Amino acid sequence: MSKPAAQFEPLAVAVLTVSDTRTQQTDTSGDLLVQRLEGEGHTLAARQIVKDDVYQLRKVVSDWIADESIQIILTTGGTGFSGRDSTPEALSVLFDKTIEGFGELFRQVSVEDIGSSTIQSRCLAGLANRTVIFCLPGSNNACATGWDRIIQEQLDARHRPCNFVAQVRR
Repeated sequence: MSKPAAQFEPLAVAVLTVSDTRTQQTDTSGDLLVQRLEGEGHTLAARQIVKDDVYQLRKVVSDWIADESIQIILTTGGTGFSGRDSTPEALSVLFDKTIEGFGELFRQVSVEDIGSSTIQSRCLAGLANRTVIFCLPGSNNACATGWDRIIQEQLDARHRPCNFVAQVRR
């Protein structure tokens, strides 16, 4: 007897923009992620902008990891090589497990759009306390690429052969 087909399960997603300069009015990459996740049927659980500071980043994300109602965290910004870009250093230490393939796959699909410049993307992902965290670059194009080409499917229980829905807390 075959398994019944999986059903779509809306997830509670928090969006964090990492920037020293963006405001609610100018946070276009955060807006893009919110539009994409809500367009797929997920729920925006929280949204915030935080300065590119290791300790402020860790505080916000740690609070969200501990929040039982948040299943997914999407960050945008702070993944490059500029002086204050610190998202990987700030958040990787919070992961229980690193999702190695995310950064690799992101760079692979990004090469189609930006060529060898994709080597400067330090995007990453991991699991912490049954919360999946995806850290994307701050550009709209990078956020669209990450969502459309990778994250959207991985947050859909119907995607086979595997997805991250079974890994998040219920």
